[in-house]
Amino acid sequence: MIKLKTQDEIELIRKSSLLVAKTHAEVAKHIRPGITTKSLDVIAETFIRDHEGAKPAFKGYGGFPATLCISENEQIVHGFPSDREIKEGDILSIDCGVEWEGYFGDSAFTYPVGDQTDEVWDLLIDTIDSLYVGIDCARIGNRIGDVSYAIQKYTEIDRGYGVVRELVGHGVGSALHESPDVPNYGKRGRGPKIKEGLVIAIEPMINAGSRKVKQLNDGWTIITADGKPSAHFEHTVAVTKNGPDILSDFEVIFESIKSNPNIKDFKEKVRYLQTNFQDG
Repeated sequence: MIKLKTQDEIELIRKSSLLVAKTHAEVAKHIRPGITTKSLDVIAETFIRDHEGAKPAFKGYGGFPATLCISENEQIVHGFPSDREIKEGDILSIDCGVEWEGYFGDSAFTYPVGDQTDEVWDLLIDTIDSLYVGIDCARIGNRIGDVSYAIQKYTEIDRGYGVVRELVGHGVGSALHESPDVPNYGKRGRGPKIKEGLVIAIEPMINAGSRKVKQLNDGWTIITADGKPSAHFEHTVAVTKNGPDILSDFEVIFESIKSNPNIKDFKEKVRYLQTNFQDG
């Protein structure tokens, strides 16, 4: 059942979502060649728990062992932080969730460590752009399929990427994963009707090559079947009478990236920005 949120509930989800964004920004300060992904996970958990009452949403969820999902290069989602050291040329898809005062926030961002190929730059920029194209369809009277189709058209139909089918976005609220599912592929005019008070996590997971995936033996990590890189960006979004209201925040992440010479700042290459939605 889809649970529509009151304005008070939306503000609590926003509070959690903004802490997720600040956690991303804190982690981004420390991303560099030579640091382990496990070290980044410790930084994130410490930062979250330093906010009284807040706790990592992922740690222990279904048995997941960490605060962050850190998925590298061909890994799509649900990667385990480990003792592996980050290398120049890696891309890191980091997904973070927070529970605070009974409500959840959820957001993902893919970080380019050092120089990248043109193929990877295009993948990152097109994936983040597709997120905002999808968000723009999260309006009263539309259907979930309109969001899904917009993302699929932008990435797969128009640009030839592989859109992952096995993993989708979702509702967010007093549970980390609520109804409805929000696929990154679909048909216009299909699926649940979008109503005021709906809060969803929209999260394109886009592969440079085939859409086909494999799961590693850890039972969690999902990788591209062809070994090509994948990108993942995610916002938590509320539907209001004035349009989509982005509750999470990439602007604070981009500000953090500016101060870290180990991450290439690509904000100026992004066609669609969060600021476009600030006034609904």
